[in-house]
This record gives sequence, C-alpha cells and structure tokens, in this order.
Amino acid sequence: MARNETRRRELADAGLRVLARDGARGLTHRAVDGEAGTPVGTASNYFRSRDALVRGLVERIYERLTPDPEVHAELAARTPSRALFADYVRDIVTRLTAERDTTIALFELRLEAARRPEVAEVMTAFQRESFAGDVAFYLAAGLPGGAFEVALFHYAIDGLLLDRLTTSIDPDTSTDAVVDALVEGLLPGGSTA
Repeated sequence: MARNETRRRELADAGLRVLARDGARGLTHRAVDGEAGTPVGTASNYFRSRDALVRGLVERIYERLTPDPEVHAELAARTPSRALFADYVRDIVTRLTAERDTTIALFELRLEAARRPEVAEVMTAFQRESFAGDVAFYLAAGLPGGAFEVALFHYAIDGLLLDRLTTSIDPDTSTDAVVDALVEGLLPGGSTA
C-alpha cells in the first residue's frame, strides 16, 4: 500500500492527543482511529504494531518540537550572554508549552520507557539526538560551561514544564521570572549582560 505522509502525520498527531489525554494504556490503534476520525484499521495500516506506533509518535514529537531555524539563527547572531541563554531557554519553554499535548505525550512516553525496554530504546535515541543538538547550540553560542550545564537546564526545564502543564506549585510566578532565575542560578561564570 502506498503511504500518504499527510495521513501518517495526522494519525500520529491523533496518537499524541490520545496519549496526552488517556496515557500509555489508552494508546491503541482503535483509539487513534477514533481520534483521527478514520475507519478502524487505518492506524494499523500505517503503524503495523504498537511498537511501530510508539516509534511513529516519537518521530512526530521530534518534528513538532524542532526549533524554528529563523529563531535559532537570530539567537546565534547575538553576542554570548546570560540574556542570550535566557532567551534560548525561553524559546524551549515557549515551544513546549505551546505544544501542550505533544509535551504531555512526551512525558507519558518517558514514563512508559521506565516500564518497557522497547520504549526506552526509542526514547533514548530521541533524547540523545535532541540533547546533542542543544549542546552544539550552547557551545556554538560561546556560553560558559558545556554539556553538564545543558543537562542541568534540561532537568530544570523538565520540572518547570511538568509544573506548568499540570498542577502548578506556584502559578502566580511568571514563567519568564522562573527562566531568569534558573539561568542566574545554573549558568556558571557570574553575572553578564
């Protein structure tokens, strides 16, 4: 059967909504078909097994959360500073909160990876590629530190996103204020513009 890439993306997007709404246990081919409004069996034609479906969702998460090249080009053209890195972190947080279902689905898959080795394998590859891109940008921007500092920011951003996308412990503090505090506290080398 010839594959329609638009249909495949639509099914993957439906799968992300199912995963975000119903969790990993609710993710079935039938549920994806229902969410997409396609005949029963359509999702399984595009994703032959549950593992193939999960792999397709991970690929779609990567597509949907990829940074805007124009935004990154603008950031890369600026002089390295704490303000630059804060704007980079702000871009990440903005993209992930704007793609609420996609980000919740990503968290669901990370939790599922703790229980299922086959999901862990897919998620590990995705995370390594994403992390390597972040480290490359960080180093190219001339910011102090390196991979360890980028990892610290991932840990902090994951917590911030979990807080902002679920039940917040401090909904009155702006996300921008949190980002600025994280950058000030985690970026080595003292205060710069």
